[in-house]
Amino acid sequence: MTAGASDSEIIAASRDRPERFAEIFDRHYAEIHRYVDRRLGADAADDIAAETFLIAFRSRERFDVSRDSSRPWLYGIATNLIGRHRRGEMRRYRAMARMESRDVVEGHVEGHEDRVVSALAAGDGTLSAALAELAHGDRDVLLLVALGELSYPETAQALDIAYGTVCSRLNRARNQIRAALPAVHRPPAYLPQTQPSPQGGSRA
Repeated sequence: MTAGASDSEIIAASRDRPERFAEIFDRHYAEIHRYVDRRLGADAADDIAAETFLIAFRSRERFDVSRDSSRPWLYGIATNLIGRHRRGEMRRYRAMARMESRDVVEGHVEGHEDRVVSALAAGDGTLSAALAELAHGDRDVLLLVALGELSYPETAQALDIAYGTVCSRLNRARNQIRAALPAVHRPPAYLPQTQPSPQGGSRA
């Protein structure tokens, strides 16, 4: 791997030297696999993560090399592939919802995105049921921010939507989830109100 090279530099180089694209795989495969795993489960994660990088490799000529990181691009491809398995994702959330929620500590305060990650990892049925009820576009935005740790501008780039659409979808998803959760699961700090600026890309 070329030390210090940005993703865009590697992808640009891979257009003439295809073997260079392996560096992108090595950098980002683990996190893309983890993202798919949390949404669809381990059985689907291997195939979809691999297909994500195959599609990325074949479409590398279209990558915008003015962007240093390929993470939003890769997460966008993975999210589109997950969309083809939407029924499986819904079955997964509903199965988790039927399980008894566990490892919930009364009064524990987490940020919204941390709560989503923790709940999915723990099999929290209450949150899974709420996720299953979200519109798919709202759920994609929420999980890119929560699981992929993308900024709002990066999420807009990944989904090819406007920055304002990211904000409105995330706000709608937060409101739906907050309304669906019992009060003990949503302490005052559960849903921060601060909106990021498009330039800063910070997450609320």
